[in-house]
Amino acid sequence: MENLHVEKFRIIKEVWGFTSFRQGQEDVIDRVMEKKDSLVIMPTGGGKSLCYQLPALMMNGMTIVISPLIALMNDQVAALKAAGVQVAALHSNMTKSEQSDVDSRLQARLIKMLYVSPERINSNGFTDYLARFEISLIAIDEAHCVSVWGNDFRPDYVLLNKIRDRFIHVPFIALTATADAATQQDICKQLHLHNPEIFISSFERKNITTESRPAEQKYRQTIDFLQKTSNQCGIIYCLSRNETEKLSAKLSEAGFNCAYYHAGMSAEARTKIQKDFQEDKLRFICATIAFGMGIDKSNIRWIIHYAMPKNLEGYYQEIGRAGRDGRPARALLFYSWADYIMLKKFIDDSQASEEFRTVQYPKLDRIWEYASANECRTNVVLNYFGEYRNKPCGHCDNCINPPKSKDATVIAQKALSAIIRCNENVGINTLIDVLRGSYRAEIKEAGLDRIKTFGAGKDISYINWKIYITQLINKGLIRIDYTDGFKLKTTPLTKSVLFEGTQVQLVDIATSDLEIEKPKPQKKKQKLHEGLMLKLREWRTELATQQQVPAYVIFSDQVFENIVAAKPLIKADLLNVEGIGKVKYEK
Repeated sequence: MENLHVEKFRIIKEVWGFTSFRQGQEDVIDRVMEKKDSLVIMPTGGGKSLCYQLPALMMNGMTIVISPLIALMNDQVAALKAAGVQVAALHSNMTKSEQSDVDSRLQARLIKMLYVSPERINSNGFTDYLARFEISLIAIDEAHCVSVWGNDFRPDYVLLNKIRDRFIHVPFIALTATADAATQQDICKQLHLHNPEIFISSFERKNITTESRPAEQKYRQTIDFLQKTSNQCGIIYCLSRNETEKLSAKLSEAGFNCAYYHAGMSAEARTKIQKDFQEDKLRFICATIAFGMGIDKSNIRWIIHYAMPKNLEGYYQEIGRAGRDGRPARALLFYSWADYIMLKKFIDDSQASEEFRTVQYPKLDRIWEYASANECRTNVVLNYFGEYRNKPCGHCDNCINPPKSKDATVIAQKALSAIIRCNENVGINTLIDVLRGSYRAEIKEAGLDRIKTFGAGKDISYINWKIYITQLINKGLIRIDYTDGFKLKTTPLTKSVLFEGTQVQLVDIATSDLEIEKPKPQKKKQKLHEGLMLKLREWRTELATQQQVPAYVIFSDQVFENIVAAKPLIKADLLNVEGIGKVKYEK
Protein backbone atom coordinates (compact mmCIF):
# COMPACT_ATOMS: atom_id res chain seq x y z
CA MET A 1 0.00 0.00 0.00
CA GLU A 2 2.92 2.28 0.87
CA ASN A 3 4.44 1.59 -2.55
CA LEU A 4 1.17 2.59 -4.25
CA HIS A 5 1.12 5.86 -2.31
CA VAL A 6 4.67 6.70 -3.39
CA GLU A 7 3.92 5.65 -6.97
CA LYS A 8 0.91 7.98 -7.15
CA PHE A 9 3.01 11.02 -6.31
CA ARG A 10 5.88 9.92 -8.56
CA ILE A 11 3.56 9.65 -11.61
CA ILE A 12 1.58 12.84 -10.93
CA LYS A 13 4.85 14.80 -10.75
CA GLU A 14 6.57 13.06 -13.66
CA VAL A 15 3.63 13.22 -16.11
CA TRP A 16 1.63 16.29 -15.05
CA GLY A 17 4.19 18.20 -13.01
CA PHE A 18 1.92 18.40 -9.93
CA THR A 19 3.07 17.89 -6.35
CA SER A 20 -0.41 17.58 -4.81
CA PHE A 21 -3.97 16.54 -5.66
CA ARG A 22 -7.02 18.73 -5.93
CA GLN A 23 -9.87 18.27 -3.50
CA GLY A 24 -11.48 14.83 -3.86
CA GLN A 25 -9.10 13.43 -6.51
CA GLU A 26 -7.00 11.20 -4.26
CA ASP A 27 -10.02 9.47 -2.66
CA VAL A 28 -11.41 8.59 -6.10
CA ILE A 29 -8.04 7.32 -7.32
CA ASP A 30 -7.67 5.09 -4.24
CA ARG A 31 -11.17 3.66 -4.85
CA VAL A 32 -10.29 2.87 -8.48
CA MET A 33 -7.05 1.20 -7.42
CA GLU A 34 -9.14 -1.05 -5.14
CA LYS A 35 -10.93 -2.15 -8.37
CA LYS A 36 -14.34 -0.90 -7.18
CA ASP A 37 -17.00 1.04 -9.11
CA SER A 38 -17.43 4.79 -8.62
CA LEU A 39 -19.62 7.69 -9.72
CA VAL A 40 -17.74 11.01 -9.67
CA ILE A 41 -19.58 14.35 -9.69
CA MET A 42 -16.93 17.01 -10.11
CA PRO A 43 -17.36 20.47 -11.67
CA THR A 44 -15.81 21.33 -15.05
CA GLY A 45 -12.17 22.22 -14.43
CA GLY A 46 -12.15 20.28 -11.14
CA GLY A 47 -9.78 17.61 -12.43
CA LYS A 48 -12.11 14.70 -13.29
CA SER A 49 -9.84 13.28 -16.01
CA LEU A 50 -6.93 12.73 -13.60
CA CYS A 51 -9.20 10.42 -11.55
CA TYR A 52 -8.95 7.78 -14.31
CA GLN A 53 -5.82 8.84 -16.18
CA LEU A 54 -3.48 8.37 -13.22
CA PRO A 55 -4.84 4.91 -12.25
CA ALA A 56 -4.58 3.94 -15.93
CA LEU A 57 -0.82 4.50 -15.72
CA MET A 58 -0.53 2.63 -12.42
CA MET A 59 -2.49 -0.50 -13.44
CA ASN A 60 -1.44 -3.36 -15.67
CA GLY A 61 -3.29 -3.58 -18.99
CA MET A 62 -5.23 -0.89 -20.85
CA THR A 63 -7.88 1.64 -19.80
CA ILE A 64 -10.88 2.34 -22.04
CA VAL A 65 -12.29 5.88 -21.89
CA ILE A 66 -15.76 6.39 -23.41
CA SER A 67 -16.56 9.99 -24.36
CA PRO A 68 -19.22 11.45 -26.68
CA LEU A 69 -17.12 14.52 -27.47
CA ILE A 70 -14.72 13.88 -30.33
CA ALA A 71 -13.11 17.33 -30.08
CA LEU A 72 -12.39 16.89 -26.37
CA MET A 73 -11.22 13.33 -27.00
CA ASN A 74 -8.68 14.56 -29.56
CA ASP A 75 -7.50 17.36 -27.24
CA GLN A 76 -7.00 15.00 -24.30
CA VAL A 77 -5.12 12.53 -26.49
CA ALA A 78 -2.88 15.37 -27.75
CA ALA A 79 -2.22 16.57 -24.19
CA LEU A 80 -1.38 13.08 -22.93
CA LYS A 81 0.91 12.42 -25.90
CA ALA A 82 2.70 15.71 -25.16
CA ALA A 83 3.25 14.41 -21.61
CA GLY A 84 4.74 11.15 -22.91
CA VAL A 85 1.73 8.85 -22.38
CA GLN A 86 0.96 5.95 -24.78
CA VAL A 87 -2.56 6.88 -25.82
CA ALA A 88 -4.86 6.70 -28.87
CA ALA A 89 -8.46 7.32 -29.95
CA LEU A 90 -11.01 5.53 -32.14
CA HIS A 91 -13.99 7.43 -33.54
CA SER A 92 -15.91 8.11 -36.76
CA ASN A 93 -13.84 11.16 -37.81
CA MET A 94 -10.68 9.09 -38.37
CA THR A 95 -9.44 7.81 -41.71
CA LYS A 96 -9.00 4.07 -42.37
CA SER A 97 -5.25 4.59 -42.32
CA GLU A 98 -5.40 6.24 -38.88
CA GLN A 99 -7.64 3.44 -37.55
CA SER A 100 -5.27 0.81 -38.94
CA ASP A 101 -2.33 2.50 -37.20
CA VAL A 102 -4.20 2.40 -33.86
CA ASP A 103 -5.00 -1.29 -34.41
CA SER A 104 -1.31 -2.07 -35.02
CA ARG A 105 -0.30 -0.29 -31.82
CA LEU A 106 -3.03 -2.14 -29.90
CA GLN A 107 -1.81 -5.50 -31.21
CA ALA A 108 1.72 -4.58 -30.14
CA ARG A 109 0.42 -3.65 -26.65
CA LEU A 110 1.75 -0.11 -27.08
CA ILE A 111 -1.36 1.69 -25.79
CA LYS A 112 -2.15 2.34 -22.11
CA MET A 113 -5.29 4.44 -22.71
CA LEU A 114 -7.78 4.10 -25.56
CA TYR A 115 -10.43 6.80 -26.04
CA VAL A 116 -13.56 5.49 -27.79
CA SER A 117 -16.85 7.10 -28.84
CA PRO A 118 -20.06 5.41 -27.57
CA GLU A 119 -21.10 4.68 -31.17
CA ARG A 120 -17.84 2.82 -31.81
CA ILE A 121 -17.89 0.75 -28.61
CA ASN A 122 -21.53 -0.22 -29.28
CA SER A 123 -20.81 -1.26 -32.87
CA ASN A 124 -21.05 -4.92 -33.88
CA GLY A 125 -18.11 -7.01 -32.77
CA PHE A 126 -16.18 -4.23 -31.02
CA THR A 127 -16.56 -5.63 -27.49
CA ASP A 128 -15.31 -9.01 -28.78
CA TYR A 129 -12.35 -7.15 -30.25
CA LEU A 130 -11.60 -5.44 -26.91
CA ALA A 131 -11.91 -8.74 -25.05
CA ARG A 132 -8.64 -9.85 -26.70
CA PHE A 133 -6.75 -7.34 -24.58
CA GLU A 134 -6.17 -7.01 -20.86
CA ILE A 135 -8.64 -4.29 -19.79
CA SER A 136 -7.81 -2.77 -16.40
CA LEU A 137 -10.40 0.03 -16.15
CA ILE A 138 -13.37 1.45 -18.06
CA ALA A 139 -14.16 5.16 -17.62
CA ILE A 140 -17.41 6.72 -18.86
CA ASP A 141 -17.14 10.49 -19.23
CA GLU A 142 -20.20 12.79 -19.48
CA ALA A 143 -22.13 10.05 -17.66
CA HIS A 144 -25.26 12.22 -17.29
CA CYS A 145 -25.95 11.37 -20.96
CA VAL A 146 -27.19 7.95 -19.80
CA SER A 147 -30.08 9.42 -17.81
CA VAL A 148 -33.38 10.88 -18.97
CA TRP A 149 -33.03 13.14 -15.92
CA GLY A 150 -29.73 14.52 -17.22
CA ASN A 151 -29.45 17.59 -19.41
CA ASP A 152 -28.12 15.81 -22.52
CA PHE A 153 -29.76 12.37 -22.77
CA ARG A 154 -28.24 10.15 -25.51
CA PRO A 155 -29.72 6.74 -26.42
CA ASP A 156 -26.22 5.39 -27.27
CA TYR A 157 -25.27 5.77 -23.62
CA VAL A 158 -28.08 3.48 -22.39
CA LEU A 159 -26.46 0.59 -24.29
CA LEU A 160 -23.24 0.97 -22.29
CA ASN A 161 -24.63 -1.24 -19.52
CA LYS A 162 -23.95 -4.16 -21.91
CA ILE A 163 -20.26 -3.25 -21.78
CA ARG A 164 -20.43 -3.24 -17.99
CA ASP A 165 -22.09 -6.68 -18.02
CA ARG A 166 -19.52 -8.07 -20.50
CA PHE A 167 -16.48 -6.87 -18.50
CA ILE A 168 -17.91 -7.92 -15.16
CA HIS A 169 -14.58 -8.00 -13.26
CA VAL A 170 -13.28 -4.67 -14.60
CA PRO A 171 -13.81 -1.60 -12.35
CA PHE A 172 -16.03 1.13 -13.85
CA ILE A 173 -15.80 4.84 -13.13
CA ALA A 174 -18.58 7.14 -14.37
CA LEU A 175 -17.92 10.89 -14.35
CA THR A 176 -19.95 14.04 -14.93
CA ALA A 177 -19.83 17.72 -14.00
CA THR A 178 -23.49 18.17 -13.05
CA ALA A 179 -26.06 15.72 -11.74
CA ASP A 180 -28.79 16.20 -9.15
CA ALA A 181 -29.77 13.38 -6.76
CA ALA A 182 -32.28 11.81 -9.20
CA THR A 183 -29.71 11.81 -12.03
CA GLN A 184 -27.00 10.31 -9.80
CA GLN A 185 -29.20 7.35 -8.84
CA ASP A 186 -30.33 6.87 -12.43
CA ILE A 187 -26.73 6.80 -13.73
CA CYS A 188 -25.83 4.03 -11.25
CA LYS A 189 -28.95 2.07 -12.22
CA GLN A 190 -28.66 2.50 -16.00
CA LEU A 191 -24.95 1.59 -16.12
CA HIS A 192 -25.39 -1.46 -13.83
CA LEU A 193 -22.64 -0.17 -11.53
CA HIS A 194 -21.71 -2.61 -8.71
CA ASN A 195 -22.19 -1.05 -5.25
CA PRO A 196 -20.71 2.24 -6.47
CA GLU A 197 -19.40 4.88 -4.13
CA ILE A 198 -20.64 8.34 -5.13
CA PHE A 199 -18.03 11.10 -4.84
CA ILE A 200 -19.46 14.63 -4.92
CA SER A 201 -17.12 17.61 -4.99
CA SER A 202 -18.57 21.00 -4.15
CA PHE A 203 -20.53 22.52 -7.03
CA GLU A 204 -19.40 25.98 -5.99
CA ARG A 205 -17.08 27.65 -8.48
CA LYS A 206 -15.45 30.24 -6.26
CA ASN A 207 -13.34 31.76 -9.04
CA ILE A 208 -16.38 32.56 -11.24
CA THR A 209 -18.40 35.70 -10.50
CA THR A 210 -21.97 35.08 -11.67
CA GLU A 211 -24.43 37.77 -12.69
CA SER A 212 -27.93 37.79 -14.13
CA ARG A 213 -29.65 40.75 -15.83
CA PRO A 214 -33.02 41.38 -17.49
CA ALA A 215 -32.49 41.21 -21.27
CA GLU A 216 -33.51 44.79 -21.96
CA GLN A 217 -31.07 46.51 -24.38
CA LYS A 218 -28.85 43.43 -24.07
CA TYR A 219 -26.82 44.30 -27.18
CA ARG A 220 -25.80 47.63 -25.64
CA GLN A 221 -25.04 45.86 -22.37
CA THR A 222 -22.96 43.25 -24.22
CA ILE A 223 -20.89 45.93 -25.98
CA ASP A 224 -20.27 47.59 -22.61
CA PHE A 225 -19.23 44.25 -21.07
CA LEU A 226 -16.86 43.41 -23.94
CA GLN A 227 -15.18 46.81 -23.73
CA LYS A 228 -14.59 46.35 -20.01
CA THR A 229 -13.14 42.85 -20.36
CA SER A 230 -10.31 44.17 -22.56
CA ASN A 231 -8.79 41.41 -24.75
CA GLN A 232 -9.87 38.45 -22.63
CA CYS A 233 -11.21 35.31 -24.35
CA GLY A 234 -14.83 34.25 -23.97
CA ILE A 235 -17.92 32.59 -25.42
CA ILE A 236 -21.36 34.11 -26.09
CA TYR A 237 -24.04 31.41 -26.07
CA CYS A 238 -27.13 32.04 -28.20
CA LEU A 239 -30.39 30.09 -28.47
CA SER A 240 -30.46 29.71 -32.25
CA ARG A 241 -28.08 29.26 -35.17
CA ASN A 242 -29.48 32.39 -36.82
CA GLU A 243 -28.77 34.48 -33.72
CA THR A 244 -25.13 33.34 -33.58
CA GLU A 245 -24.60 34.55 -37.16
CA LYS A 246 -26.44 37.85 -36.73
CA LEU A 247 -24.77 38.73 -33.43
CA SER A 248 -21.32 37.76 -34.69
CA ALA A 249 -21.75 39.93 -37.81
CA LYS A 250 -22.96 42.87 -35.73
CA LEU A 251 -20.08 42.61 -33.24
CA SER A 252 -17.52 42.16 -36.04
CA GLU A 253 -18.79 45.38 -37.63
CA ALA A 254 -18.36 47.03 -34.22
CA GLY A 255 -14.66 46.11 -34.36
CA PHE A 256 -14.51 42.93 -32.27
CA ASN A 257 -12.41 39.92 -33.30
CA CYS A 258 -15.02 37.15 -33.24
CA ALA A 259 -16.76 34.43 -35.28
CA TYR A 260 -19.82 32.20 -35.02
CA TYR A 261 -20.18 28.45 -34.52
CA HIS A 262 -23.17 26.09 -34.78
CA ALA A 263 -24.00 22.53 -35.83
CA GLY A 264 -25.37 23.66 -39.21
CA MET A 265 -21.92 24.65 -40.47
CA SER A 266 -19.70 22.31 -42.47
CA ALA A 267 -17.27 20.16 -40.49
CA GLU A 268 -14.34 22.01 -42.10
CA ALA A 269 -15.71 25.42 -41.07
CA ARG A 270 -16.36 24.27 -37.50
CA THR A 271 -12.88 22.77 -37.20
CA LYS A 272 -11.23 25.98 -38.43
CA ILE A 273 -13.20 28.21 -36.03
CA GLN A 274 -12.44 25.91 -33.12
CA LYS A 275 -8.73 25.80 -34.01
CA ASP A 276 -8.49 29.59 -34.38
CA PHE A 277 -10.18 30.06 -31.01
CA GLN A 278 -7.91 27.55 -29.27
CA GLU A 279 -4.84 29.24 -30.77
CA ASP A 280 -6.06 32.68 -29.53
CA LYS A 281 -6.53 33.95 -33.09
CA LEU A 282 -10.14 34.79 -32.21
CA ARG A 283 -11.07 36.64 -29.05
CA PHE A 284 -14.52 35.12 -28.68
CA ILE A 285 -17.15 32.95 -30.36
CA CYS A 286 -20.90 33.51 -30.71
CA ALA A 287 -22.17 29.95 -30.51
CA THR A 288 -24.97 27.53 -29.80
CA ILE A 289 -24.28 24.98 -27.06
CA ALA A 290 -22.84 22.73 -29.81
CA PHE A 291 -19.65 24.69 -29.11
CA GLY A 292 -17.67 24.33 -25.93
CA MET A 293 -18.50 20.77 -24.86
CA GLY A 294 -15.28 19.56 -26.41
CA ILE A 295 -13.15 22.61 -25.67
CA ASP A 296 -10.44 22.29 -23.04
CA LYS A 297 -9.16 25.87 -23.28
CA SER A 298 -7.84 27.03 -19.94
CA ASN A 299 -7.73 30.81 -20.51
CA ILE A 300 -11.42 31.50 -21.21
CA ARG A 301 -12.15 34.37 -18.83
CA TRP A 302 -15.88 34.97 -19.38
CA ILE A 303 -19.13 33.44 -20.60
CA ILE A 304 -22.23 35.36 -21.73
CA HIS A 305 -25.59 33.64 -22.08
CA TYR A 306 -27.31 35.94 -24.57
CA ALA A 307 -30.56 34.14 -23.78
CA MET A 308 -31.70 32.02 -20.86
CA PRO A 309 -30.48 28.38 -20.97
CA LYS A 310 -32.97 25.50 -20.79
CA ASN A 311 -31.87 24.16 -17.39
CA LEU A 312 -29.45 24.71 -14.50
CA GLU A 313 -27.34 21.66 -15.39
CA GLY A 314 -26.60 23.00 -18.88
CA TYR A 315 -25.99 26.53 -17.59
CA TYR A 316 -23.58 25.39 -14.91
CA GLN A 317 -21.66 23.17 -17.33
CA GLU A 318 -21.39 26.04 -19.82
CA ILE A 319 -20.10 28.66 -17.35
CA GLY A 320 -17.57 26.05 -16.18
CA ARG A 321 -15.79 26.47 -19.51
CA ALA A 322 -14.46 29.75 -18.12
CA GLY A 323 -11.75 29.84 -15.48
CA ARG A 324 -10.64 26.22 -15.92
CA ASP A 325 -7.19 27.31 -14.76
CA GLY A 326 -8.61 28.40 -11.41
CA ARG A 327 -8.07 32.09 -12.09
CA PRO A 328 -10.91 34.68 -11.84
CA ALA A 329 -13.64 34.51 -14.48
CA ARG A 330 -17.09 36.03 -15.08
CA ALA A 331 -20.45 34.66 -16.19
CA LEU A 332 -23.24 36.99 -17.35
CA LEU A 333 -26.75 35.69 -18.06
CA PHE A 334 -29.47 37.70 -19.83
CA TYR A 335 -33.03 36.52 -19.22
CA SER A 336 -36.51 37.48 -20.38
CA TRP A 337 -40.02 36.13 -20.28
CA ALA A 338 -39.82 35.70 -24.06
CA ASP A 339 -36.90 33.27 -23.52
CA TYR A 340 -39.00 31.27 -21.08
CA ILE A 341 -41.93 31.05 -23.53
CA MET A 342 -39.63 29.99 -26.39
CA LEU A 343 -37.86 27.32 -24.33
CA LYS A 344 -41.20 25.97 -23.14
CA LYS A 345 -42.34 25.78 -26.76
CA PHE A 346 -39.19 23.79 -27.60
CA ILE A 347 -40.23 21.24 -24.96
CA ASP A 348 -43.86 21.25 -26.15
CA ASP A 349 -42.82 20.61 -29.76
CA SER A 350 -40.12 18.05 -28.88
CA GLN A 351 -40.36 14.57 -30.40
CA ALA A 352 -38.98 13.15 -27.14
CA SER A 353 -40.95 10.84 -24.88
CA GLU A 354 -43.64 12.14 -22.53
CA GLU A 355 -41.40 11.15 -19.60
CA PHE A 356 -38.54 13.29 -20.91
CA ARG A 357 -40.78 16.32 -21.46
CA THR A 358 -42.34 15.95 -18.02
CA VAL A 359 -38.86 16.15 -16.52
CA GLN A 360 -37.86 19.21 -18.57
CA TYR A 361 -40.73 21.52 -17.51
CA PRO A 362 -39.70 21.81 -13.83
CA LYS A 363 -36.03 22.09 -14.88
CA LEU A 364 -36.98 25.13 -16.99
CA ASP A 365 -38.80 26.62 -13.99
CA ARG A 366 -35.65 26.22 -11.86
CA ILE A 367 -33.41 28.14 -14.29
CA TRP A 368 -36.05 30.90 -14.45
CA GLU A 369 -36.04 31.09 -10.65
CA TYR A 370 -32.23 31.24 -10.69
CA ALA A 371 -32.13 34.02 -13.30
CA SER A 372 -34.70 36.19 -11.53
CA ALA A 373 -33.55 35.46 -7.95
CA ASN A 374 -32.86 38.31 -5.53
CA GLU A 375 -30.87 36.16 -3.09
CA CYS A 376 -27.46 34.44 -3.38
CA ARG A 377 -27.40 32.76 -6.81
CA THR A 378 -24.73 30.25 -5.82
CA ASN A 379 -26.99 28.96 -3.05
CA VAL A 380 -29.82 28.47 -5.57
CA VAL A 381 -27.48 26.18 -7.56
CA LEU A 382 -26.04 24.38 -4.52
CA ASN A 383 -29.51 23.72 -3.10
CA TYR A 384 -30.67 22.43 -6.49
CA PHE A 385 -27.82 19.90 -6.59
CA GLY A 386 -28.39 18.86 -2.98
CA GLU A 387 -25.46 20.75 -1.44
CA TYR A 388 -27.57 22.80 0.95
CA ARG A 389 -26.29 26.14 2.21
CA ASN A 390 -27.70 29.54 3.14
CA LYS A 391 -24.63 31.72 3.80
CA PRO A 392 -23.68 34.30 1.11
CA CYS A 393 -21.14 33.14 -1.48
CA GLY A 394 -19.54 36.57 -1.99
CA HIS A 395 -19.03 36.05 -5.74
CA CYS A 396 -22.47 36.57 -7.32
CA ASP A 397 -24.07 39.91 -8.15
CA ASN A 398 -26.67 39.60 -5.38
CA CYS A 399 -23.92 39.10 -2.77
CA ILE A 400 -21.56 41.76 -4.14
CA ASN A 401 -24.30 44.37 -4.57
CA PRO A 402 -27.27 43.14 -2.46
CA PRO A 403 -30.54 44.32 -4.03
CA LYS A 404 -32.52 46.68 -1.81
CA SER A 405 -36.17 45.83 -1.35
CA LYS A 406 -38.91 48.40 -0.86
CA ASP A 407 -42.53 48.39 0.20
CA ALA A 408 -44.28 47.73 -3.10
CA THR A 409 -47.71 46.76 -1.74
CA VAL A 410 -49.51 49.37 -3.88
CA ILE A 411 -47.65 48.23 -7.00
CA ALA A 412 -48.63 44.62 -6.28
CA GLN A 413 -52.26 45.61 -5.65
CA LYS A 414 -52.43 47.43 -9.01
CA ALA A 415 -51.11 44.38 -10.87
CA LEU A 416 -53.37 41.90 -9.03
CA SER A 417 -56.42 44.10 -9.45
CA ALA A 418 -55.73 44.51 -13.17
CA ILE A 419 -55.49 40.72 -13.61
CA ILE A 420 -58.90 40.26 -11.96
CA ARG A 421 -60.51 43.10 -13.96
CA CYS A 422 -59.10 41.55 -17.16
CA ASN A 423 -60.98 38.38 -16.14
CA GLU A 424 -57.65 36.53 -15.74
CA ASN A 425 -57.53 36.38 -19.54
CA VAL A 426 -54.29 38.21 -20.42
CA GLY A 427 -50.59 37.39 -20.60
CA ILE A 428 -47.75 39.38 -19.09
CA ASN A 429 -47.21 41.78 -22.03
CA THR A 430 -50.90 42.68 -22.35
CA LEU A 431 -51.18 43.20 -18.58
CA ILE A 432 -48.28 45.65 -18.69
CA ASP A 433 -49.88 47.50 -21.62
CA VAL A 434 -53.13 47.82 -19.61
CA LEU A 435 -51.29 49.07 -16.52
CA ARG A 436 -49.31 51.58 -18.62
CA GLY A 437 -52.41 52.78 -20.48
CA SER A 438 -51.59 51.60 -24.02
CA TYR A 439 -54.29 52.27 -26.63
CA ARG A 440 -53.07 49.64 -29.10
CA ALA A 441 -55.79 47.96 -31.17
CA GLU A 442 -56.04 44.70 -29.20
CA ILE A 443 -56.54 46.58 -25.92
CA LYS A 444 -59.36 48.71 -27.32
CA GLU A 445 -61.04 45.80 -29.11
CA ALA A 446 -61.16 43.81 -25.86
CA GLY A 447 -62.52 46.85 -23.98
CA LEU A 448 -59.57 46.77 -21.58
CA ASP A 449 -59.11 50.54 -21.93
CA ARG A 450 -62.37 50.97 -19.98
CA ILE A 451 -61.45 49.03 -16.81
CA LYS A 452 -60.71 50.88 -13.57
CA THR A 453 -56.99 49.97 -13.43
CA PHE A 454 -56.28 51.03 -17.04
CA GLY A 455 -53.24 53.34 -16.88
CA ALA A 456 -52.91 52.93 -13.10
CA GLY A 457 -49.21 52.16 -13.49
CA LYS A 458 -48.20 54.53 -16.30
CA ASP A 459 -45.55 56.08 -14.01
CA ILE A 460 -43.63 52.77 -14.03
CA SER A 461 -41.54 51.78 -17.06
CA TYR A 462 -42.30 48.67 -19.13
CA ILE A 463 -38.99 47.11 -18.01
CA ASN A 464 -39.70 47.65 -14.32
CA TRP A 465 -43.25 46.31 -14.63
CA LYS A 466 -41.84 43.12 -16.14
CA ILE A 467 -39.34 42.85 -13.27
CA TYR A 468 -42.06 43.43 -10.66
CA ILE A 469 -44.49 40.93 -12.18
CA THR A 470 -41.73 38.30 -12.38
CA GLN A 471 -41.09 38.75 -8.66
CA LEU A 472 -44.83 38.50 -7.91
CA ILE A 473 -44.87 35.21 -9.82
CA ASN A 474 -41.84 33.98 -7.82
CA LYS A 475 -43.60 34.98 -4.58
CA GLY A 476 -46.66 32.93 -5.52
CA LEU A 477 -49.00 35.94 -5.77
CA ILE A 478 -49.56 35.37 -9.49
CA ARG A 479 -49.53 32.08 -11.34
CA ILE A 480 -49.05 31.34 -15.03
CA ASP A 481 -51.63 29.02 -16.54
CA TYR A 482 -49.62 26.97 -19.03
CA THR A 483 -52.77 25.22 -20.23
CA ASP A 484 -54.50 28.51 -21.14
CA GLY A 485 -52.07 30.36 -23.38
CA PHE A 486 -49.72 31.40 -20.52
CA LYS A 487 -52.36 33.74 -19.09
CA LEU A 488 -51.86 35.23 -15.64
CA LYS A 489 -54.18 34.06 -12.87
CA THR A 490 -54.66 34.80 -9.19
CA THR A 491 -53.59 32.39 -6.42
CA PRO A 492 -54.83 31.67 -2.89
CA LEU A 493 -52.36 34.33 -1.68
CA THR A 494 -53.80 37.11 -3.88
CA LYS A 495 -56.69 37.90 -1.53
CA SER A 496 -54.39 38.58 1.44
CA VAL A 497 -52.61 41.38 -0.46
CA LEU A 498 -55.77 42.95 -1.91
CA PHE A 499 -58.03 42.80 1.13
CA GLU A 500 -56.20 41.68 4.28
CA GLY A 501 -53.33 44.18 4.55
CA THR A 502 -50.45 41.81 3.70
CA GLN A 503 -47.42 43.87 2.67
CA VAL A 504 -45.24 43.06 -0.34
CA GLN A 505 -41.53 43.80 -0.63
CA LEU A 506 -40.09 44.01 -4.16
CA VAL A 507 -36.64 44.78 -5.53
CA ASP A 508 -35.60 47.30 -8.16
CA ILE A 509 -33.01 45.46 -10.26
CA ALA A 510 -30.30 47.69 -11.68
CA THR A 511 -28.96 46.87 -15.15
CA SER A 512 -25.69 48.76 -14.78
CA ASP A 513 -22.39 46.89 -15.06
CA LEU A 514 -21.32 44.93 -12.00
CA GLU A 515 -18.22 46.53 -10.54
CA ILE A 516 -16.33 43.64 -8.98
CA GLU A 517 -13.11 45.46 -8.33
CA LYS A 518 -12.00 48.95 -9.23
CA PRO A 519 -8.94 48.92 -11.50
CA LYS A 520 -5.79 50.17 -9.82
CA PRO A 521 -2.84 51.82 -11.55
CA GLN A 522 -0.29 49.17 -12.49
CA LYS A 523 2.90 49.13 -10.46
CA LYS A 524 6.29 48.46 -12.03
CA LYS A 525 6.26 44.87 -10.74
CA GLN A 526 2.82 44.26 -12.26
CA LYS A 527 3.92 45.69 -15.64
CA LEU A 528 6.93 43.32 -15.61
CA HIS A 529 4.61 40.40 -14.79
CA GLU A 530 2.28 41.26 -17.69
CA GLY A 531 5.22 41.69 -20.05
CA LEU A 532 6.64 38.26 -19.19
CA MET A 533 3.20 36.63 -19.54
CA LEU A 534 2.81 38.22 -22.98
CA LYS A 535 6.21 36.89 -24.11
CA LEU A 536 5.39 33.39 -22.87
CA ARG A 537 2.00 33.39 -24.62
CA GLU A 538 3.61 34.52 -27.89
CA TRP A 539 6.16 31.69 -27.60
CA ARG A 540 3.35 29.20 -26.86
CA THR A 541 1.28 30.33 -29.87
CA GLU A 542 4.27 29.92 -32.20
CA LEU A 543 5.06 26.45 -30.83
CA ALA A 544 1.41 25.31 -30.89
CA THR A 545 1.12 26.37 -34.54
CA GLN A 546 4.30 24.44 -35.44
CA GLN A 547 3.11 21.29 -33.63
CA GLN A 548 -0.53 21.72 -34.74
CA VAL A 549 -1.94 21.29 -31.23
CA PRO A 550 -4.13 23.54 -29.04
CA ALA A 551 -2.11 26.14 -27.12
CA TYR A 552 -3.00 24.70 -23.70
CA VAL A 553 -1.33 21.39 -24.67
CA ILE A 554 2.02 23.21 -24.53
CA PHE A 555 1.34 24.90 -21.16
CA SER A 556 -1.66 26.50 -19.46
CA ASP A 557 -1.75 30.15 -18.37
CA GLN A 558 -1.55 28.91 -14.76
CA VAL A 559 1.80 27.21 -15.47
CA PHE A 560 2.99 30.49 -17.01
CA GLU A 561 1.89 32.29 -13.83
CA ASN A 562 3.97 29.78 -11.83
CA ILE A 563 6.98 30.33 -14.11
CA VAL A 564 6.74 34.13 -13.80
CA ALA A 565 6.44 33.82 -10.01
CA ALA A 566 9.43 31.43 -9.77
CA LYS A 567 11.60 33.18 -12.42
CA PRO A 568 13.79 30.08 -13.10
CA LEU A 569 17.33 30.97 -14.12
CA ILE A 570 18.60 27.57 -15.28
CA LYS A 571 16.89 24.58 -16.90
CA ALA A 572 16.92 22.48 -13.70
CA ASP A 573 14.84 25.15 -11.94
CA LEU A 574 11.93 24.30 -14.25
CA LEU A 575 11.41 20.97 -12.47
CA ASN A 576 10.44 22.90 -9.35
CA VAL A 577 7.66 24.73 -11.18
CA GLU A 578 4.18 23.28 -10.52
CA GLY A 579 2.71 21.92 -13.76
CA ILE A 580 5.95 20.99 -15.54
CA GLY A 581 6.45 17.21 -15.77
CA LYS A 582 9.51 15.24 -16.83
CA VAL A 583 8.65 14.93 -20.56
CA LYS A 584 7.81 18.62 -21.00
CA TYR A 585 10.94 19.53 -19.02
CA GLU A 586 13.06 17.51 -21.47
CA LYS A 587 11.28 19.08 -24.46
